[in-house]
Amino acid sequence: MTISVPADVLSRLKAVLGEGGWSQEPAVLAPKLLEWRDRWSGQTPFLALPKSTAEVAAVVGVCFESGIPITPQGGNTGLVGGQIPQGEILLSTDRLRAVREVDTFDDVLVAEAGVKLAAVHEAAAAVRRRFPLGLASEGSASVGGFVSTNAGGTQVLRYGMTRALVLGLEAVMPNGEVWNGLKRLRKDNTGYDLKQLLIGAEGTLGVVTAAALKLYPVMASRAVALIGLASPEAALALLVRARDETGGAVEAFELIGRLGIGFALRNIPGTRDPLASPHDWYVLAEFSSGEPGAAEAAMERFLAAGLDDGLVSDAALAQTDTQARALWALREGQSAAQKPEGAVWKHDIAVPISQVAAFLSEATAAMQAFAPGCRISAFGHMGDGNIHYDVLRPDGGSDAAHAARRDAGSRIVHDIVARFGGSISAEHGLGSMKTEEARRYKQPVEVEAQAAIRRALDPKRIMNPRVLF
Repeated sequence: MTISVPADVLSRLKAVLGEGGWSQEPAVLAPKLLEWRDRWSGQTPFLALPKSTAEVAAVVGVCFESGIPITPQGGNTGLVGGQIPQGEILLSTDRLRAVREVDTFDDVLVAEAGVKLAAVHEAAAAVRRRFPLGLASEGSASVGGFVSTNAGGTQVLRYGMTRALVLGLEAVMPNGEVWNGLKRLRKDNTGYDLKQLLIGAEGTLGVVTAAALKLYPVMASRAVALIGLASPEAALALLVRARDETGGAVEAFELIGRLGIGFALRNIPGTRDPLASPHDWYVLAEFSSGEPGAAEAAMERFLAAGLDDGLVSDAALAQTDTQARALWALREGQSAAQKPEGAVWKHDIAVPISQVAAFLSEATAAMQAFAPGCRISAFGHMGDGNIHYDVLRPDGGSDAAHAARRDAGSRIVHDIVARFGGSISAEHGLGSMKTEEARRYKQPVEVEAQAAIRRALDPKRIMNPRVLF
């Protein structure tokens, strides 16, 4: 239900934002009120489009004084509904588009919240540096969004999640005050780390307006291979070998089931199967090195040893950048390839790396018993234990019937995750989709500690009020 905003509050908001800084036009609002999978839709009485940190502060300040709730939104690529307003004012960071600084001595790039991840990559590459956060949605995901959700992506194994890639933040706090924390220090042991509270807070503790991001050297060599194998157990054995034998050169180690590869071949134009015959499971592995030719040599040794001892059934090693991109397209297209296949229960889970194979076996048996004929598409970051475990309706089955059982089916999956000591949200956050579900698995003392932090910083609970505790 749309929240009633007094006319004087709307007038104040319009005045601080100026011409082009706000909208109430349905055609302008529509794309910002619908999640890309069409699962989440929302309402808002007012879209704020600030073009500076000062304007963000003015908007939040007005809303704080008036007790009007706000939903911040970045690139609208979230998958758990946290960016879709349900009546709140929508504050979009779209117009905060400046790359303020790129410094190759401190290896830092300062970008405003609306800068797309692809633009961050381009700005880093222009000075022979890289920002190692790899997301399939890099063309639409924004700095403020991936910081606020602590995004993971494909290179977590080597570089860590967003939390490890941020040196400092600028943010507007819930009372409208600006915190300028754009430090570029690697060490700062002077009390609570406010930036780490804001990273992953999903906009509940303030609006991130800019971030100081870590840059890394461009690697001199890179090797990408798609590997066919019999089981997740074989993939786990290969991962252990890769970590042990490459001296930290493993950049990505992605697991994909055959069903997901089949969906990509069927539904993503231009894709083709790189291997001569189908395999039950695949690993997309990427090695990199600062030494020319070293990554390719390491990959060749790794694949040869795997073939010799039977862990690897077949493999395709990219010989060019074009071939490498084609292999990655099979992985990055997994979510899009599912869309034509009908209703799906999506799970973004993590378990200890050593338990990935056991989780897949137990969860799949449980799902096949609960929803006979369902199709399981499991893929994701084997290297850090994060699996996207998706349960699609039976081929030719009813979307409505499958969707109606989503909550009960997901509860089964999440209970299994909990028994393995895992998390029901590995990299997408809780949003409005999983906030209440998370209470089942978190200790009361943890929930209360998080709620106390929120009460202290946002006593009126105006920031993304439906999300988190």
